Amino acid sequence: MTPPLRNFSPGPLPTGEIVPDSSFAALLETRGLLPTWATNDASGVVAPEGTTVLALRWNGGVVMAGDRRATAGNLIAHKRVRKVYPADRYSAVAISGTAGMAIELIKLFQTELEHYEKIEDTRLSLEGKANFLARLVRQNLPLAFQGLVVVPLFCGFDERDGTGHLYTFDVVGGRYEEQDYAATGSGGLEARSFLKTIFRDDLDRDDAIALAIEGLVAASEEDAATGGPDVKRGIYPNVVTITAEGVVEVADDDLSGVTTSVLEARP
Repeated sequence: MTPPLRNFSPGPLPTGEIVPDSSFAALLETRGLLPTWATNDASGVVAPEGTTVLALRWNGGVVMAGDRRATAGNLIAHKRVRKVYPADRYSAVAISGTAGMAIELIKLFQTELEHYEKIEDTRLSLEGKANFLARLVRQNLPLAFQGLVVVPLFCGFDERDGTGHLYTFDVVGGRYEEQDYAATGSGGLEARSFLKTIFRDDLDRDDAIALAIEGLVAASEEDAATGGPDVKRGIYPNVVTITAEGVVEVADDDLSGVTTSVLEARP
């Protein structure tokens, strides 16, 4: 079930990190309720893996998209996995890696941002959100060494400068801001290579959505773990836009025509 979009009250954006008093994760840790990722033994586990997600900037904000396939070893485990979620009103996060753990991490991240706003009566800055997500990824490091890797993609609309921003992460929690586009997951290299050759600065919303879908299609043609759109079965990429108006999920009805056009234009 898709976590609901929540309404957030306006307010000035702090530039600092989340502090312990306003951290929901710190509160859970003091009660012994924080997920014990660092103590679990994952030897021999074959868990479903989320594969390819990407994001790119356009004139009004950011588009983020993910394919719908999850794999378990050499098998297709699920065909309709949701990989892109709202983090709060002005940001979204996409998952790649071990699907179950990634979804748990996203739920904690969503709750953390809502908890911070309730305690501090203001939203955390976009960079502060990215920093905290990096810390959550770093907490998963012991299991990453055992093969249960979670590597998210994060993007949002910065109310201070009126532009969209993209952040990628590595397995040890390193955070990197990207300029125009980003991709991660098993098909991330193919998606980035495609976006590099076709990205331009004058994209509008419709152009950006079409480009995101085409990037996932290009990745699916080279990476078996990435699922391309299935028009016959109504399986389309999970796509959201983030603008000054907030996070909006693009409906399948709107994606249908765009996806068909993209597939027909492919050589």
